[in-house]
Amino acid sequence: MTQKYKNARLNEYATSSDFCRIYVEQLNSLYLLSLLLIADPQKAEQCFLSGFDDSVSNNSVFKERAHLWARRSVILHAIRLLSPRRTDENESNEARLSPPIEKVPAEVQAYPNLVGVIRLNSFERFVFIMSVLEMYSNQECSLLLGCFRRDVIDARIAAMRHLAGMVIAPATQPISDLALNFWAAEAGL
Repeated sequence: MTQKYKNARLNEYATSSDFCRIYVEQLNSLYLLSLLLIADPQKAEQCFLSGFDDSVSNNSVFKERAHLWARRSVILHAIRLLSPRRTDENESNEARLSPPIEKVPAEVQAYPNLVGVIRLNSFERFVFIMSVLEMYSNQECSLLLGCFRRDVIDARIAAMRHLAGMVIAPATQPISDLALNFWAAEAGL
């Protein structure tokens, strides 16, 4: 191998400074991702910093994929921190539909459309964020969360039902299961 070839190969991989730049440029986005997953500002900060440490110490990520790796690193640390499991969820979403506004982190209150996401139980929240917002496949979600693909699909549908229920005024008729199933089929769920 020539030195020119070696240098070209080295330039293909993200460096610590590349990840530092990504975390500075996407600070708000990465922290918001962490906060939505964790739903607790102190733990979200810990998750964000752990994701940063992991990204900076990784030297086997292509530069053009480094921003995706940074987001994935935050998600992986959030999963390790909370270990969301379908079978561990004893609380129902119905019990969490209207938490007092002071329970929703102030950082999320700035994004009214995301308040409902925080109100989902942790498994549904992780599945919704990973599969809908971050566009991970059912297979990838199931592997990362340690569950079956069917659990991912069911949790995503349940999350969408709960989020749709929060958008619809209580005096109106809720979305019928037929309409929701049609929408889910159109969306490829």
